Amino acid sequence: MQILYLGLPLGALHLLAHDHRPALVLLGPGDAPGRRRLRQRMSEALLEAPDLEEEGVRRRIEAAQPDLLLSFFWPRRVPTWLLERPRLGAYGTHPSLLPRHRGPDPYFWTLRDGDATSGVTLHRLEPEYDTGAVIAQRTLPVDAMDDAWKLARRLDKPALELLVWAAETLSEGQPLAGQPQTEATGRWARRPTEEDLRLDWHSSTRELLQLVRAAAPWPGASARLGSHWVEVVRAEAATLPPPRALVPAEAYDHAGEVAVVCGDGALVLTRVREGDRQLTTEEVRARVRPKTNAP
Repeated sequence: MQILYLGLPLGALHLLAHDHRPALVLLGPGDAPGRRRLRQRMSEALLEAPDLEEEGVRRRIEAAQPDLLLSFFWPRRVPTWLLERPRLGAYGTHPSLLPRHRGPDPYFWTLRDGDATSGVTLHRLEPEYDTGAVIAQRTLPVDAMDDAWKLARRLDKPALELLVWAAETLSEGQPLAGQPQTEATGRWARRPTEEDLRLDWHSSTRELLQLVRAAAPWPGASARLGSHWVEVVRAEAATLPPPRALVPAEAYDHAGEVAVVCGDGALVLTRVREGDRQLTTEEVRARVRPKTNAP
């Protein structure tokens, strides 16, 4: 079975580790982990950041005579001619429970929306992103300590397992039967805008914490503290009620940390960044000039 692989080096290395050697590997742009190791193992069958519409690339793919296309984080749209080429089909993994959170940033919206459960989906690739039939899914609970980076790393393992499962199932002559996605429950997980990343201090503590986790570690949830704009990377709910005289967006000292009043309590800022530099508590305090001490 001739496998054409598109995506990050990690997926190709995982297939190799389970005795499913791709006939041709196409890597996306960027210096992702595992690229050097993959060059050493598959230099003769490796294309880096290729243009799938370029004639030379197309000839190389045709020469490989792929029976199956597998994708793990390929960053561009796959052209229809390539999706239709492998006789066993084209499949990819997506880090959400499709049709929920289709699109480029499911991690952010999973945490921003407060989902209790996340997971990965093996689906048939179609010209439209993340719309193909669902072949298999693996679920896992969202941990209270997850930020976007931690959630992404936790979802890698089940996604890679599904990739290998697809190769093994098809190599044994078994079809990959799927169910069409229900459009009514679909949601597009777009890249967050500046407005999406902004902390509104009139929101509840729960909503603010969800946004902080969703935006961490990068780009961070943006907040105006006094006359300064910063990124809140980590925060927690205040254990004591804020002073009654304060209103949302006003800050005060809370057990040695800076807290900001919000819609139903206060948020303690435990890690704040300004540009690329993490601020000390004293630097945060200097920017907000707390008005009073916590009781």
